[in-house]
Order: sequence, then C-alpha cells, then structure tokens
Amino acid sequence: MIRRIALMAALMLPVAATAQENSRYAGLEAREIKSLSETDIAEISRGAGWGLALAAELNGVPGPAHLLELQEEIGLTSDQVAAIEAIHAAMQAEARAAGARFIAAEAAIEAAFRDGDLTPGRLRTLIDASADARAELRYVHLTRHLETPPLLSEGQIARYNALRGYGADDPCTNIPDGHDPEMWRRHNNCE
Repeated sequence: MIRRIALMAALMLPVAATAQENSRYAGLEAREIKSLSETDIAEISRGAGWGLALAAELNGVPGPAHLLELQEEIGLTSDQVAAIEAIHAAMQAEARAAGARFIAAEAAIEAAFRDGDLTPGRLRTLIDASADARAELRYVHLTRHLETPPLLSEGQIARYNALRGYGADDPCTNIPDGHDPEMWRRHNNCE
C-alpha cells in the first residue's frame, strides 16, 4: 500500500509542476491583446515611457518628463524649463503616434491567432511590423534623453539622479517618487 501511494505521488509530481508553471498566465486569456495589459495599453497610448528608456535613465541621462516633475528640486531655470517642455511635447506627440502603431501591430498578431489564418510567412510579417513599431517607440523615448544633458549642469544631473534614487544601495527598497512601484521592482529585478 505504501509503495502504491509513493508511486502515485511520484506520477503526480510532473502534472502538479506543469500546472504550477502554466498558472502564471491564467486569467490573461481575457485580455483584448494578450501580449499587453490594460495598463500597458494605457501607458503607451498616453505617450508614457513604458520603461523603454531605461538604458539612458539608469546610466545617468535624464529624461524630459522627470526633469519637469523635479524642476524645482533640481533648480532648473525658466529657459531650461522652456527648452525641456519643447522636447517633452515633441516626444509625447511622436510617442503617441508610434505607440498607436505598436498597439495596432500587436492587435494584428492577436487577431491573426484568434482567426486562425496564419502561415509562418504571415506571422513573420506581423512580428516584424510589431518589432519595427516598438523599436520606433523606444527610439522616440531614448533620443529625448540625449537632448536633455546639454541643457543641464553636471550638478543638476547629479541632483536629478539622487532625487530619482539612482546609486542607492538597494533599489528594491528605495523606490523613487513618481515611479510605479510594480514596474520599478520588475525593471530592477526585485523579488
């Protein structure tokens, strides 16, 4: 009897492990676009960064949106604010347009899988269109980070990075103001 129970338990382990592996996607099948959450779609649609400029942001190259949020603490002059507002406005307009293309491309992949009319060649075309749209969206955000440092002093950049919490001993316990805690933890590989 004990052997039988042990054998049954051993046979059930792979099934239990498989169920646990798959469960992290449970509930996502109700999404309109499976690859994007409602929060993702909202953030992309409004021209927000969606974490696409982390290469710049986390290497000390300030972005216009956060510079404007922290303008008083950083001590930006009115001329600096005006220049950064212009950069931010251009970024927003371009990011909304590029974001709409990215969302549409992901929706096309979704529709093709839902409708079942896919071939490998059509899938490649849809994926390439999505990748191109995402790359353009990322480019829009990253290039604006390149435009801000020439407007700032080294001290202002250092102050920006300190206010954003960069260089802190533990980024998982020191989430800067203005960051979505869940996204911050995900981008910093926090548990």
